[in-house]
Amino acid sequence: MPRGPKKHLKRLNAPRKWNLAKMGGVWAPKPSPGPHKTRECLPVAIILRERLKYALTNKECMQICMERCVKVDGKVRTDPTYPAGFMDVVELEKCGDRYRLLYDTKGRFVLVRISKEEAQYKLCRVTKIFISANKIPVVVTHDGRTIRYPDPDVKVNDTIKVNIATGKMSDIYKFEQGANVVLTGGRNAGRIGSLMHIERHEGSFDIVTLKDAKGHIFATRLGNVFVIGGSAGSAEVTLPKGKGIKKTILEERAEAEARGEI
Repeated sequence: MPRGPKKHLKRLNAPRKWNLAKMGGVWAPKPSPGPHKTRECLPVAIILRERLKYALTNKECMQICMERCVKVDGKVRTDPTYPAGFMDVVELEKCGDRYRLLYDTKGRFVLVRISKEEAQYKLCRVTKIFISANKIPVVVTHDGRTIRYPDPDVKVNDTIKVNIATGKMSDIYKFEQGANVVLTGGRNAGRIGSLMHIERHEGSFDIVTLKDAKGHIFATRLGNVFVIGGSAGSAEVTLPKGKGIKKTILEERAEAEARGEI
């Protein structure tokens, strides 16, 4: 009988958001344990090999990592299967590239190129607040950070701006009506809109209704909502192409025809 966690991952069982080719081999990199869940992260090896094309094989990914070329959130990561996740900053100092991991409107991971100034901070969603053993208030964020002595105004589901170098929080973006949010899960993952309404359901999932810049209205579970700005249309991070507005298949086809792809 097998004991313990699985050490391997078949390519067909890899998360759809990795966007791996089905016929590209049998195996996929199994993410190491880390700050993000296995199915909510993107291993460094896939970033280097499939996205940025800096490597052709897994062996080359290992060499790039072991030469201490890759930084995730300001720390050198030598593990090629280290799990980078939503809002993480991936930096390659030798070529001066800096990227933030976000979702496109189809819920797939996308690397958004950012400036050196923007690479100094990241947004973190507050998942838990508690008082520790020595009466110290602590907040826990979506990427596993624990921040002691936070601002008393911070509540669960709010977003805080964290300085990557110091680990200190600066700004708070409240989870409230009118806030600009991005969805991190569900069928609408990657869509961006302003928060309109929150339905509370005791003993079940709270439902949030949102409205995007084109006026489309959609709903999701509260756990999928990540605040990225204080008011509608404002965002503290560089957004992916399309600004989080989902196109219909007819719009996508019309654009493909205009480009001459069909």
